Amino acid sequence: MSDSTPNTPEPGEHAPSAEEIAARIGANAGIERREDGQIDVLKTIGGVRGLIESLLPGLVFLGIFTTSQQLNIALISSVAVAVGFTVARLVRRSTLTQALTGLVGVVICAIFSRVSGEAKDYYVPGFYTNIAYGAGLIISILVRWPLMGVIFGFIRSENTEWRADKVRARQYAWATWIVVGVFAARLLVQVPLYFADNVAALGAARLAMGVPLYAAGLWIAWMISRPVKNITQTTEPPLNT
Repeated sequence: MSDSTPNTPEPGEHAPSAEEIAARIGANAGIERREDGQIDVLKTIGGVRGLIESLLPGLVFLGIFTTSQQLNIALISSVAVAVGFTVARLVRRSTLTQALTGLVGVVICAIFSRVSGEAKDYYVPGFYTNIAYGAGLIISILVRWPLMGVIFGFIRSENTEWRADKVRARQYAWATWIVVGVFAARLLVQVPLYFADNVAALGAARLAMGVPLYAAGLWIAWMISRPVKNITQTTEPPLNT
């Protein structure tokens, strides 16, 4: 018999606290802030390049399918565009995360559609993604760790101190509900279009309610969660330099 011992922390090590976990989430959220203290929505979504990378594969799929009704060609073209973006980043030796994430997403959508033979199923994975994200955000509110508070609190150097302030905690809960609303709105609009077999309208809704709607929701969440003492100001305190 081989000896087995339970995994125990090394001397001096400890399990990460809730505050430490929150700090890690905030640090890796990818939310950017300008020098004047306002959230930089465009930079957060990857700039113009990130916007194009997120929209173009879906736009190519929708355009080719609605004009030709050739599912395979539309799927191949969509995946090819996503692959092209990934290769371009490899050549430029720039950050691959967003391009790879987009590529994986497009491939999954293409597999769903190809397996069923239905163009509308290209959009099914998005439904599951919206449900998962929305549910995660709601859970974070229920356990009194609203995710927008975790992320924005880190960016604003509040860390987790805002949880002791009922007003700030309430603001961050509402901010999180705003983002929940983004995911809920997508489902409320797009699911009926899916069951109506209206691929053109579904694709258009997916494009309009994708990154643009998320960016708008993020900006609103940031603005309504501004510290009370700064609500009468037009900008947040500048970043420490």
